[in-house]
Amino acid sequence: MSDVPIASTSERTQSALNARTMIPITAIGALAFIAMLLLGAYAPDLRSGRNGGAHALSNAAVGFSGLVRLAEATGRNPIIVRSELQLKDEDLAVITPDHGYTDLSSIMETRGPRVTLLVLPKWETQADPQNSGWVRVKTLLPARDPAHTLYPATPLLVARERGDGQPLMTVPFGAPAGLRFLAPAVIQTVASNQLDPVITDSAGRIVLGKIKGHQFFILADPDLINNHGMGDERQARAALVLLDYLNSTGATSILFDVTANGLGRSQSPLKLAFDPPFLAVTLTIFAAMLLAAWQALVRFGPVRRRERAIAFGKAALVDNSAALVRKAGREPKLGPRYVDVIRDRAIALFRLPPTLDPEALTARLESLNPRRSFAVEAERARSAHSRDELVRSAQSLNQWLEETQG
Repeated sequence: MSDVPIASTSERTQSALNARTMIPITAIGALAFIAMLLLGAYAPDLRSGRNGGAHALSNAAVGFSGLVRLAEATGRNPIIVRSELQLKDEDLAVITPDHGYTDLSSIMETRGPRVTLLVLPKWETQADPQNSGWVRVKTLLPARDPAHTLYPATPLLVARERGDGQPLMTVPFGAPAGLRFLAPAVIQTVASNQLDPVITDSAGRIVLGKIKGHQFFILADPDLINNHGMGDERQARAALVLLDYLNSTGATSILFDVTANGLGRSQSPLKLAFDPPFLAVTLTIFAAMLLAAWQALVRFGPVRRRERAIAFGKAALVDNSAALVRKAGREPKLGPRYVDVIRDRAIALFRLPPTLDPEALTARLESLNPRRSFAVEAERARSAHSRDELVRSAQSLNQWLEETQG
């Protein structure tokens, strides 16, 4: 089939798909695709935690971001933990689950004998529709909720009493003098035969206890160190003393866990592609793709339009006819016809009578050029058996005609 080029369509195609247009389009598409992959891999790690939860990233009243900022401002190097692997550090870890039914078994196993402070949940909240990241306190959680936090390994009995701001009592001998909290309006306490008291209320009920034989501490009332509590300078000062008291000797930081609040860093094959050591392989593949794209752009250049199978014009028609004759192997059979063409051309040029018989006509043609015989050249053309013989005889006949004209 033939291709019929249409100039306007070709021009529109070239203008729309030239290199200056396609390079920016390809570059923008590639960057957008890479950005989508990066966001898909790291989106969980980029969550701000402004959901009003009881964790170290929350600015709500029940959150602990105030304590984190205070620890950072005083050089205690707080670290937000988004992976349980980070909990293998020897420094103090602060665990703040939103509910007592949160599964902490994996965190407990990871921490092992390391110093850990578990803050029990206390309040039931709902999001504040007018302020993002804030909450409205609905009521106290049912006592069975925080009591279930370490169940069944460590059964707890949670109780609530009205407080009036009275000082809480520090039990251990040698505890720092600055470890002096004030009771909140509603104080939450805990009781268990597996706990040794560290801080108690005026009635001896445990507010901060230590599991016997372990470096695991339970803070029953989160209002002592949460954002609401940090609004009181005395509570904030006591909270820093508490962190220093519980932290191990030579500690360099304080770990604030958010994995228990669903803000941990997730592992995925997509994310591994952008983390060492697999990042090197990813960059190598990306560089190979860039080189392949550059080669495709430079090597081939603009699109080359396919030629017509049957060209326009008389010359093209002659060439196509000759090609058909050559394909059929009939070239040597064209000798007699070429002789007739030369003879008719000579008759027209020299105005010979058209009524002459063949013998008389041949004699007249012989007399026109004494240097070259028409009859001999004509016989050679008629008896040609190959293309080369036909070409030589045709050239001789054509030369006879030119010499005769001259």
